[in-house]
Amino acid sequence: MENREDFASDAMFASDGPRANIAQPNISLGNRGCCNFNLVAHFREGGHHSGNWGGLLRSPAVRLNNALATIISPRGEILVEGWRPANIPASVRAALQGSERSAGEEGPRIDPDWGEPGLTPAEKVSMWNSFEVLALQIGTPDRPVNAVPPWARAHCQLRHVIETPQEDILPALRAHLDAHGFTDIDIVEPAEEFRGRFAPARTNPDHPWALWLKESVESVAGGPCGVVPCSGGSNITGIIAEALDIPFAWLPMSYLACSQHAPNEHILRPLMREGLELITGVYARMGSGEGYRP
Repeated sequence: MENREDFASDAMFASDGPRANIAQPNISLGNRGCCNFNLVAHFREGGHHSGNWGGLLRSPAVRLNNALATIISPRGEILVEGWRPANIPASVRAALQGSERSAGEEGPRIDPDWGEPGLTPAEKVSMWNSFEVLALQIGTPDRPVNAVPPWARAHCQLRHVIETPQEDILPALRAHLDAHGFTDIDIVEPAEEFRGRFAPARTNPDHPWALWLKESVESVAGGPCGVVPCSGGSNITGIIAEALDIPFAWLPMSYLACSQHAPNEHILRPLMREGLELITGVYARMGSGEGYRP
């Protein structure tokens, strides 16, 4: 990497994203990766009369929706082999024991029966993968016509932890679709502005940097500090891990119901004030005899 020495350091400490629990500060030790892709059923050019051709021509809508149903269950459980994380470190599991995920009164209520069975909400976000269909296009919903559509497209996303290598995601999906009889469903890279590709990264909770930072925040706060092995969103930690090979951590000062990246994105003054006090205290401790010394 060019100019790597200019960025050499013992560790990285910054602020990004929301707290996992609005009532308690936490450090986030990484981020899930993000892989966007399109699933496309493009069977012919132009629509054809649904009375004359319905029942004779493959329906792109039906084929695509049935393909999606093999990827994720009716309750949100991921069904693709290779998309289900394995060998999760014991320190990650231990850090999440007893962890709560709360946006306060303003946030949406968590659906307890959605996602991977047997996991807590904190575990579903911080040590597991999640699949979502961000957009689905079939025909013209505002002006439907009596025709079998020629094509259907789903813009999909997998948020994934480091136990799921990004380079294996789409090959695993291709093998899965083929095995389930959906060879006619294409996996297509989105337009550049919609690719949203981020690599996952994590500093494990038993790393000396993570242990020192948790202790420091608790010393400044005079109370407990949660440890989030991986925040749900994605950012530059993958670049830091690959290019600089240093431990990293974030101290979030926002909260889950902040409308992140949406209209009316906002912050709460009490959380910002508390966060600034904690960060100032951590920097002060860093420069003292109790500072982090790798």
